[in-house]
Amino acid sequence: MKDMWAALTVVNWAIALGWVWRTMTALRGLPRVPNLTESRFAAPERGQGEVPRLTVIVPAKNEAVAIESTLESLLAQTLPLRVIAVDDRSTDGTGEIMERVAARPVPGGKQLTVIHVTELPDGWLGKNHALALAARQAATPWMLFTDGDVQFAPEALARAVHYAEGAGAGHFVMLPTPILHTGGERMMMSFLQVVVATAANLWQIPDPKAKRESIGVGAFNLIRRDVYDGVGGFEALRMEVLEDVRLGYTVKQKGYRQEVAFGPGLAQVHWAPGAMGIVGNLTKNAFAIFQFRLPLLLAVCMMLAMVCLAPVAGWFGSDAARLACVVILAMQLLMYSYYRQFSEFSRWYFVTFPVAGMLFLYSILRSMWTTLRQGGVIWRGTFYPLRELRRYAGPIR
Repeated sequence: MKDMWAALTVVNWAIALGWVWRTMTALRGLPRVPNLTESRFAAPERGQGEVPRLTVIVPAKNEAVAIESTLESLLAQTLPLRVIAVDDRSTDGTGEIMERVAARPVPGGKQLTVIHVTELPDGWLGKNHALALAARQAATPWMLFTDGDVQFAPEALARAVHYAEGAGAGHFVMLPTPILHTGGERMMMSFLQVVVATAANLWQIPDPKAKRESIGVGAFNLIRRDVYDGVGGFEALRMEVLEDVRLGYTVKQKGYRQEVAFGPGLAQVHWAPGAMGIVGNLTKNAFAIFQFRLPLLLAVCMMLAMVCLAPVAGWFGSDAARLACVVILAMQLLMYSYYRQFSEFSRWYFVTFPVAGMLFLYSILRSMWTTLRQGGVIWRGTFYPLRELRRYAGPIR
């Protein structure tokens, strides 16, 4: 028993030192990531009759609850643009809502086109097919791939395009702000945001030498047309579950300049209702993060369980183990305190880190078990065989 507690102390100190290293690295680097809400990033006023430089592509399947407000927020942008909304085999009236919005008078400098997909071709995931189909009709220098439940502030896209062009970017991601309604949502989303901010070096994304640091976010992938064509578009990602992340990875590997920025309040999305809703959403894509490789997933799960549970167990160990726990908690508090400026959660949610971590671990294992049991992924009513998903799954980091 004495040896077990001694081993726990060593483990806790290893975890504590890891937290100190990653937290200090993040707190030095994250201030270098731009915040587009700052006045210096305001876009110049656009002239009347200016030709749109941006096409916004909005795929949606059964998004009747949110699609109208999403399209309205796009048509209220200060930037001239074209919107292509794709109704991907919806059964809840999404397509009818799109047509209703398109039938209204469209503000000057804006266009709204609706495409209806009634059948999914073989060898495609539904969203990937919808994105590729719309991209073929886009004729502007820039395209924004987004989702049917994102709400945009009026100046969001003007600021994004202005920044991307000024930075010479080929691909630009503005990190969306989560809309949080419940304590469970705040617990899970604060955990996910802090983990990503701590584990990834977001500030290195513009560095062409940092090949491992790339980004892609389904809610906001802004890409130049020539870059999209240069990486093969979504035709090259037909069966990729993580199509947004993989697009960003491919852009970086091909040598195009990539940029990322915070934009609190500029693009907002309610990802899922409640903590278990978020767990449910992860069922589709958590296994895909590991390219559907079981050994890699299990290894990461063991490490995650240790990071979440060892510090809790350490409180019942020696004074040295408890001191390590205090160091871990202090680092987590620092990260939650820093990151709360970009989201609506209290810094005190850091005390829920172990609970959120175990729910995240559960979601990974649930994704693995469900995918293996079904022999594939069922997403929005369509079944995709595991053998096909494995065949096309590529690296994302």
